[in-house]
Amino acid sequence: MIRNVAIIGSGPAGYAAAIYNARADLSPVLFEGTQPGGQLTITTEVENYPGFANGIMGPALMEEMKKQAQRFGTEVVAAEVRSVDFSLRPLRLRLDNDEEVEAKTVIISSGASARWLGLPSETRLLGKGVSACATCDGFFFRDKEIVVVGGGDTAVEEAVFLTKFASKVTLVHRRDELRASRIMQDRALANEKITFAWDSVVQEILGEDSGHVTGVRLENVKNGGTTEIPCEGVFIAIGHEPNTAIFQGHIELDAKGYVVLHGKTATSVPGVFAAGDVADQVYKQAVTAAGMGCMAALDAERFLLDEG
Repeated sequence: MIRNVAIIGSGPAGYAAAIYNARADLSPVLFEGTQPGGQLTITTEVENYPGFANGIMGPALMEEMKKQAQRFGTEVVAAEVRSVDFSLRPLRLRLDNDEEVEAKTVIISSGASARWLGLPSETRLLGKGVSACATCDGFFFRDKEIVVVGGGDTAVEEAVFLTKFASKVTLVHRRDELRASRIMQDRALANEKITFAWDSVVQEILGEDSGHVTGVRLENVKNGGTTEIPCEGVFIAIGHEPNTAIFQGHIELDAKGYVVLHGKTATSVPGVFAAGDVADQVYKQAVTAAGMGCMAALDAERFLLDEG
């Protein structure tokens, strides 16, 4: 059976697309991937998604989206798309069980993954003071001391943003100068709430006994000395990687691996659309991803109508 719409990824963009395409009687199929629900499943409370006055837990929000998509007829498949072939029509997807799926249109909503430090303590304290999204979680650290790890535009921007809430922000960078743009550097250096731990890397995130972050242990990369900084939050801001490895050579990607859009959601291949963090390098919010998912669904529907 040739599917009208195949959706790759199960974050807000994927489920929003599924809801719209299902309500249009297109019977979409959605492949959840290796992280069903996307990045929101590793967050705690979501307070900035419209419609939830008292907030909602990230996994619960994604479960509600899934149920809504299924209610209208979306087939949700617990499988990962391992490879694609967009050179033929219908478009072809190969799953991790070697099953091949044919579709008239494809919506790529495979998202992006935050780069992490790779520390066991980081993993254990994720959602308990460790985060990779200042705009998502900064509010929870009002009047608290925070550490931000990184030295590029993302790290500096997040550090400045977090000063709205935190009593103190320490920016940890492995070099003795920032890599961020000059204007961002000037803002950080002029902000009296921000201090800098130069030539340093995070050796350990402290707080496992208490169940939440209590500090970080830093190692100086030049002399090997260690210091401990008390804090209640650690924000990792060393970048994101779009989940686009399987699309290399099949659609146009930029130098960072993000999908290049030709218009609103169209990719370089007719009938293939993209939405959410896989293409968005600017906003990276659940609500903007869902909005792009809606757009991609409507674009796919129009494409099918034009194709007859």
